[in-house]
Amino acid sequence: MAERFNFHVNSRDGMARQGVISTPRGDIRTPAFMPVGTAATVKAMMPESVAATGADILLGNTYHLMLRPTAERIDRLGGLHRFMNWQKPILTDSGGFQVMSLTGLRKLTEQGVKFKSHIDGSEHMLTPERSMEIQRLLGSDIVMCFDECPALPAPEERVAESMRMSMRWAARSRDAFGDRPGHALFGIQQGGVTRDLRAESAEKLRAIGFDGYAVGGLAVGEGQEAMFGVLDYATDMLPEDKPRYLMGVGKPDDIVGAVARGIDMMDCVLPSRSGRTGQVFTRRGVVNIKNARHQDDPRPLDETCACPACRGYSRAYLHHVFRAQEIISSMLLTWHNLHYYQELMQGIREAIAAGRFEAFQADFHAQRAEGDIAPL
Repeated sequence: MAERFNFHVNSRDGMARQGVISTPRGDIRTPAFMPVGTAATVKAMMPESVAATGADILLGNTYHLMLRPTAERIDRLGGLHRFMNWQKPILTDSGGFQVMSLTGLRKLTEQGVKFKSHIDGSEHMLTPERSMEIQRLLGSDIVMCFDECPALPAPEERVAESMRMSMRWAARSRDAFGDRPGHALFGIQQGGVTRDLRAESAEKLRAIGFDGYAVGGLAVGEGQEAMFGVLDYATDMLPEDKPRYLMGVGKPDDIVGAVARGIDMMDCVLPSRSGRTGQVFTRRGVVNIKNARHQDDPRPLDETCACPACRGYSRAYLHHVFRAQEIISSMLLTWHNLHYYQELMQGIREAIAAGRFEAFQADFHAQRAEGDIAPL
């Protein structure tokens, strides 16, 4: 086990990079996809099952955990890893994104954000210093700076003002984080879809100095084309020797496109949320298990997939338990989706290492274009 946090790129193919982030709690193979465990659980999954899909790291949510059960309680109970029975690395977001989405329930100032809990209406103040304190109490391995992220589209002046405040908050987050060997602090680049603002943000973050750098403020309504347009230049603005994390992304084709543009880490609720709503990700695109075409189909979702849903159950059964609102439906479909995502990441890493990432991308898109297997 590494004693400190470090990052090593093993191979490159174009802009794509394959490597490893070493932490005291274990290695994270990159490019990495992080399942989201919002309230100290990946919904419908046991921690052992999440590990079995190949996940090296999970994401926890500062905003939700500070409100319930509270960071202080988790600290008293031995920290988030022990609390949720996950011994591998955990990244926690700063709470900024959730608080910003509470429009009408929050007041934003230079100091931080005063907001009302969506659970019981109680008032809270989240500042860069408080966010660092909460994440320290949780004991997460990778801590995110407290930032503000306006929803796009927004006027450029609003984006610029928000980005500059986020950079001031980044400096305060860095000061409050202090020296914590074995733990990492990531800065978050902002600037919307404006190149000059992204450059200014990156310059300010580099001057402060972080263990890793996130591209924030994307996947907030701007669309894939605009997101890729930003990633075409934004990743190059960030240090070569540190991990680059694209926050809140995404769909499988978002992931492949982001890796092609130099991204090392991603997270998204999509595989788990979709599993609960009957949407299944496969090599041949998205399958909607709700559809009546599956009700008499004895075949698995994907005959090449080794997950429990595909090994043990037919489409007909998965359709039935979803329709009947049985809990096993969320369990099996979430497991399948997380397995698919981790298998995709493994395929990406192997392709980059072998110098055939371009061919991998072509195969990936060609398979998805074929669509689902024909109905019986």
